[in-house]
Amino acid sequence: MAEIQQQADSGKGGKKRAKKMSTKIDMTPMVDLAFLLLTFFMLTTTFAKPSAMQISMPVKPKPEDEQTELKASLAFTVLLGENNKLYYYEGLLDQSVKPELKASDYSANGIRKVLLERRARQPETVVLIKPEDKSNYKNMVDILDEMTITSQKKYALVDITKEDSDLIKSSGL
Repeated sequence: MAEIQQQADSGKGGKKRAKKMSTKIDMTPMVDLAFLLLTFFMLTTTFAKPSAMQISMPVKPKPEDEQTELKASLAFTVLLGENNKLYYYEGLLDQSVKPELKASDYSANGIRKVLLERRARQPETVVLIKPEDKSNYKNMVDILDEMTITSQKKYALVDITKEDSDLIKSSGL
């Protein structure tokens, strides 16, 4: 606590002066209280919980002879390009048929609108997501978020083919 110390009389004669009092404050109880409060608030605070996106992992692949072919009418291909660019086309890329490549973006009026319109027309759509080597990770996460937002039941991350890369280069978009 606090205590007051009095100075002894110096023994000189003359005028009587008021005695000087010095104070000494013991800080130990205040430090104890500060640590108790700090400990209390640290233990009672809820920390931010990490948020994780749910992703369904595929089952073991079937042997080649048991796999079913994907129909071109059910396929919808999304190509992730460099510099945050996004391209898509309907169907599968075939030697005989060159699909019409369209550009879009990651906004609500971009790929989300296209995916919702496609799902309304063809509920069994399978979306093939093909990121280029120069596309960034954020774009892949964004397109996976769009799959969740638009409630796509079937989608797959697939390696981009040389034909898809050539289609992007030749399109001029």
